[in-house]
Amino acid sequence: MLKPFGKRLDAQRFSTRASGINHYGLRGDLADESTPPGGDFLAQLTVKWEDATKSVEELGVRRVVTRSAVVLGRGGGLLGLMALPVRMFVGGPLGSGRQAMPWIHITDWVRAVRHLIADENARGAYNLIAPTQTSNAEFNKILAGVLHRPYWFPAPAFLLRNVLGEMSVLVLEGRFAQPKRLINSGFVFQFPGPREALTDLFG
Repeated sequence: MLKPFGKRLDAQRFSTRASGINHYGLRGDLADESTPPGGDFLAQLTVKWEDATKSVEELGVRRVVTRSAVVLGRGGGLLGLMALPVRMFVGGPLGSGRQAMPWIHITDWVRAVRHLIADENARGAYNLIAPTQTSNAEFNKILAGVLHRPYWFPAPAFLLRNVLGEMSVLVLEGRFAQPKRLINSGFVFQFPGPREALTDLFG
């Protein structure tokens, strides 16, 4: 859920706004924080959401916008739903499988937020996404391997469109993005690749 929150650090005034990696749209080349927003509904929604807190900068508040990918954690949630067909021996790519699968391990997400709060030079937008560009097919194949299940049953795009309707774009389309500013700020990922992350979460 997108939720704004603020925090007072000593004499420093600080505010952060949680947004989404879909800010860059569903199609295009590899995106970073300098990439213009997409023109689709979700991308434009993040633009309005982020702009709502711009005025705090005029008050001298250090403002950080975190554009998060899917946060992978234990205990069910979205990862549990993604793992369900794999556990049932029907795991495989969704549609073509070539679309991006944006993700970040929950440990790295928490560490990144703390890093940005502590770094007094951190301002503006930061992508909270693993540095390894992962396709849907690659992610599901690694997930199947970690769970010791076969990887062979693709879900046809037309079937997903019929079942999910307009929401199908969230799983059938996706743009690769990188955490360029986060890495340049000195942050080091504990789980940079999907195999390390999924092995930790299901190990």
